[in-house]
Amino acid sequence: MGFTVLIPARLASTRLPDKPLADIAGLPMVVRVAQRAAQSAASQVVVATDDPRIQQACEQHGVRCVMTRADHPTGSDRLAEACTILGLDGLDAVVNVQGDEPLIDPALINACAAQLDQRPDCVVSTAAHPIEDDAHFGNPNVVKVVLDAQGRALYFSRAPIPWWRDAPQAGQPASGDARPLRHIGIYGYRAGFLRRFPQLPPSPLEAAESLEQLRVLWHGERIAVHVTQQAPGAGVDTPEDLERVRALFA
Repeated sequence: MGFTVLIPARLASTRLPDKPLADIAGLPMVVRVAQRAAQSAASQVVVATDDPRIQQACEQHGVRCVMTRADHPTGSDRLAEACTILGLDGLDAVVNVQGDEPLIDPALINACAAQLDQRPDCVVSTAAHPIEDDAHFGNPNVVKVVLDAQGRALYFSRAPIPWWRDAPQAGQPASGDARPLRHIGIYGYRAGFLRRFPQLPPSPLEAAESLEQLRVLWHGERIAVHVTQQAPGAGVDTPEDLERVRALFA
């Protein structure tokens, strides 16, 4: 199973300026992410950016980087251009690893790629893990996903789903296999679909929930979901997140 890891990276972060270049134990964060991704079974790991400073940082540390246009509205658009630059075939598997995930588990990357390999009926793959904290179930910043019998996504929402009508509290069962699932923001794509995705009209549900993956379901495509029992490592969105990750590396 060969696949490509693509890491979109841009400097325009409002909460943490110049985030991809933030130092983590002597290396830029985007380089740390690429090094973790390189521990997976990927045949290549490539950063896709629009900024020469990120390109320079990658090249200084032996990380392959491609320059993309600066006017892309989403990371998916940037990855679609990267697929074209790299000459990927329509059926080639691509795993999108976010540039602010320096603790990404290489096994999770492999699992997303394996979903595409094993599920020809799906054009996208992603991951989820059981929610163990009731506060996360009701938190709109925690995206939930519900699956069908074949492990494909039925719906993603910021709302608490599924809602158990007869649960004693919080709308969810206390234990068991029916625990709700938290979506993990990692995606696998078939390169042909990734190039086509930016041309699909955004869906009303996508706009309502502010969740781009709902566009895939809206247009009748399927998303395979790998369920892991382990929550992912901490991402970096704020200065406080960065200090926590720095402490872990130290």
